[in-house]
Amino acid sequence: MNIVTISREFGSGGRELGKRLADLLGYDYYDKEIIATIASRHNLDENYVEHALTSAHLHVAPLTFKHSFSSPMYIAAPKMEILLEQKRVIDEIAALGKNCVIVGRNADVLLKEHDPFNIFVCADINARIARCIERANDGENLSPKAIKKKINHIDKNRKRTRFLISEKDWGERKSYHLIVNTTDWNISSLAEGVCEIVKNWYKDKNS
Repeated sequence: MNIVTISREFGSGGRELGKRLADLLGYDYYDKEIIATIASRHNLDENYVEHALTSAHLHVAPLTFKHSFSSPMYIAAPKMEILLEQKRVIDEIAALGKNCVIVGRNADVLLKEHDPFNIFVCADINARIARCIERANDGENLSPKAIKKKINHIDKNRKRTRFLISEKDWGERKSYHLIVNTTDWNISSLAEGVCEIVKNWYKDKNS
């Protein structure tokens, strides 16, 4: 079983890269599906689940999975259950034994025992702002300044969540096999190159 995980800065194109990579490799793809599964199982709104998993209020102490789940007083019970459910869903994906690409959710940490190929996707701030403007929903008219503030907020929360479950820094280069800077790249072309790297990595690993 080959697992590729995609961690990414907000607005860097990591989600698009992950989807294109899955298509090129012929792997299953998981992203929002994880949120949808959690929401369905607990009869919750998907936006609430997403917010609960990324909110800065989720973590008030530097805890790890190894210790935090025996100390539930640190985290509100509903949010704790969502974190646990996310881990269960990701473990279930791995238990299927199928090749897959998983975007976000700190899957590289949760599936460490499966030795996944871990990618971190980044870009300079101007490229990220431009991407967010280009992909804004209808009626969403944020200024570049507001978008930058949103980017910083989301990245800050991802950093905190990462530390919560692993006590490691988010984006720390030694945690990943490949760091991809999408600035000035066409994601479609970039995905083709990353695809070859992934295939060669697994070829060497399994030989």
